[in-house]
Amino acid sequence: MKKSLLVVSVAALILSVMLVKAQNATRDGVFIHISHGPDDPHRVLMALRMAEMMSEDRDVLVYFDIKAVEIVLKDAPDVKFKEFPTAQAQIKKLGERKVTLMACPGCLKAAGKTAADLAPGIQIADKTTFFNFTKGRILSLDY
Repeated sequence: MKKSLLVVSVAALILSVMLVKAQNATRDGVFIHISHGPDDPHRVLMALRMAEMMSEDRDVLVYFDIKAVEIVLKDAPDVKFKEFPTAQAQIKKLGERKVTLMACPGCLKAAGKTAADLAPGIQIADKTTFFNFTKGRILSLDY
């Protein structure tokens, strides 16, 4: 009887440790919202830099709307500001890290553009992806 109780206790302990590890393995996500365009390079490049830093150990989704859709077009001029890497360099790196990059379809339409005008790796935003890019909590940063 004591032996069975010991086996059950050890098994319960192992199971609880495994459960805690599994819960801690769930990565939280960071939703980065960029609404400014080339007219505010510091804000744009800071947001992209935060996305890059967070993507080292977090799930990240970057959402471009309002004037920010101008940054993710095929023919967009590269945004530069002081010591920051350029917008195109940061977007490329984010793509290599498999960060989700999405543009607002309504904002594209308002700018007279379509999904065909987007740079490679940029997708049209959809609400399902907003909630499914991470399994953990979602922190939102707004630029």
